[in-house]
Amino acid sequence: MANSCLQLSGFLISCLGWLGIVIATATNDWVLMCKYGLNTCKKMDELGAKGPWADCVISTGLYHCVSLTQILDLPAYIQTTRALMITGSILGLPAVGMILMSMPCINLGDEPQGSKNKRTILGGVLILIVATCGMVSTVWFPIGAHQEHGLMSFGFSLYTGWVGTIFSLLGGCILTCCSSESSSSSRSYQDNNRFYYSKQGGGNPPAPPSTNHAKSAHV
Repeated sequence: MANSCLQLSGFLISCLGWLGIVIATATNDWVLMCKYGLNTCKKMDELGAKGPWADCVISTGLYHCVSLTQILDLPAYIQTTRALMITGSILGLPAVGMILMSMPCINLGDEPQGSKNKRTILGGVLILIVATCGMVSTVWFPIGAHQEHGLMSFGFSLYTGWVGTIFSLLGGCILTCCSSESSSSSRSYQDNNRFYYSKQGGGNPPAPPSTNHAKSAHV
């Protein structure tokens, strides 16, 4: 029962983390850049928001973005962030599917529990890879933007990516650890049962000799 609760908790936390990674990937409010104060930059239309896909200008009643289409001319931190965030978003889908199909309430025919545990571990490892992709992207991007421009503050998308990374890391650890412990305990339980039955089979007393042979010899 405790293992099922841990598995369900890990699944829900992993789903929230993957959703945060997807939202961060699809939006552009990663960092806000300005040389002056916030209100001054809004009045002067110099408050900029930078993301992996576009450079935006934020002012009163205006939000205008210019897409970054020159792939070969982009800095390395933008290209790396794009690649890692897309990879994390894509890997999260099969990971969530495998974890969902390994839930205790879902049975695929006469599938043994060991196969479910292996599927859960694989899904947890994929979630950890998603967390790694989000971690590298959300740390490297603001550093690169700060070196290229004047970084003023972090944006909504970056905070969402950090939350998604933490949730994915936590959910992946829960799924991997609880499934590994259940697999080892199940294996040791089977080994103990096998040893017990083999011992019982080897220690049976010999069957008593048949009395028919003694009667025939007496006659």
